[in-house]
Amino acid sequence: MENILSIRWFFPEIIISSFILLILLMVSFSRKTDIVAHYVSLFGLFLSFLAVMYGIKDQQVSIFRDLLAIDKLSTYFKVFFIIVTALTILISMGSLEVERLKKSEYYSLILAVCLGMMLLSSATDLLMIYLSMEMVSLTSYILVGFLREENRSTEAALKYVLFGAACSGCMLYGMSLFYGVSGSTNLYEIKKALVAGNISSAFLLLAMVLLLGGFFFKISAVPFHMWVPDVYHGAPTPITGFLSVGPKAAGFAILIRFFYLVMVKGSQTTGWSVLKGFDWTVLIGVVSAFTMTIGNLAAIGQSNAKRLLAYSSIAHAGYMLMGFVVLNPLGLKAILFYLIVYLFMNLGAFLFVIAIANVTGDEEIESYRGLAWKAPLPAVAMTVFLFSLTGIPPFSGFVGKILLFAAVIREKWYILAVIGILNSVISLYYYARIIKVMFLETPVEETPVEITRFNRWVLTGFIIPNIAIGIYWGPIVELVEKSFKFIGP
Repeated sequence: MENILSIRWFFPEIIISSFILLILLMVSFSRKTDIVAHYVSLFGLFLSFLAVMYGIKDQQVSIFRDLLAIDKLSTYFKVFFIIVTALTILISMGSLEVERLKKSEYYSLILAVCLGMMLLSSATDLLMIYLSMEMVSLTSYILVGFLREENRSTEAALKYVLFGAACSGCMLYGMSLFYGVSGSTNLYEIKKALVAGNISSAFLLLAMVLLLGGFFFKISAVPFHMWVPDVYHGAPTPITGFLSVGPKAAGFAILIRFFYLVMVKGSQTTGWSVLKGFDWTVLIGVVSAFTMTIGNLAAIGQSNAKRLLAYSSIAHAGYMLMGFVVLNPLGLKAILFYLIVYLFMNLGAFLFVIAIANVTGDEEIESYRGLAWKAPLPAVAMTVFLFSLTGIPPFSGFVGKILLFAAVIREKWYILAVIGILNSVISLYYYARIIKVMFLETPVEETPVEITRFNRWVLTGFIIPNIAIGIYWGPIVELVEKSFKFIGP
């Protein structure tokens, strides 16, 4: 009976599942479904969004016998994932790479990734966490290898599968250790066992490291980042942008829920402290420093725009991890804020790569020589995105980084703050190189680069939030404040 009553809070996921099946059924009757698959997908996302917004009025509840939590935090991430997925579909509509694919299967797989991420953001049971992460991973593997005619795509998918399987195995073993000490897969029960029991620090460290292997793989943090450059380079560019934002945000969602339900004591109003035993904040602080440093240093030598943005996405995972280690609400709110601005600046940069590659067939940075004189709007748009990624005012990325650095400094993680600031300076070097090529170098050909009207409109749409949030960030901060409530301590 309890499971039947839980369905009322599960409508957003039911709608997404229904539209996945609908698209697959439609294509089984007619291949002409490809013409409308993106519109059907967008409509399904819209209905799911309405269902999420309708559920906001309800109280915070655990459903399906504590497998999932419906709270403000899960609502925030569900809306975030719906928006990311919708924007990815819009970007795909303007990509020539996607034009020659089987669109019905392509869009249904994107919806499946969205469904997995929505489940992951609500998961409060190790079994549900594992199944949700596998749903995201397995569908992502297929999307990465969707360009079957290109060797780099199939090679990228194979690397992604092998690395993902290894990390998944490590994570599953870590989960088994937590089950061994608690006798339960439920996060609330595991917390009780850790508080009441006398678990050795060495055992807890082993379980933590194994579990973090899966979580760090999802957010592409060091040392589980090595798959990123090849996978992002080989995947269809819209999928590269999608993977750099959606699954990364899902990784942070489960990091927040797991560690702040299980591994800390305190409350969402007063802040937290680590449970007696292993201080995992130091470990994650070190990972944060290495992630942003390695990502930025590796990006310096890249000549391909997609690979450069791949390493950039690694660095940004490091920035966001800074907000995770400070053990106070300010840090976690900074992560939630940064995810929003990262969505618009990073997806905007990938849309630029798509729009120019549609015309030139090239993703090399050198192909952007003199682009400002041949295609002013895309060049200006990319400049906005790159300045925002760097953290230069008055763009949204500046506000996001200020909030992260403020949270770190407030808790006296001064060294980590200095490392973050130095890395922002390093990132300016390789981002500015693209701007220099576009504005200061002579074009090889004088022929104008005419991108489609659709891509011009979408690019403009991405510019607006990058500037607007940088100037007037109050509503986003207020949204994050309201979203920072979850079932737990």
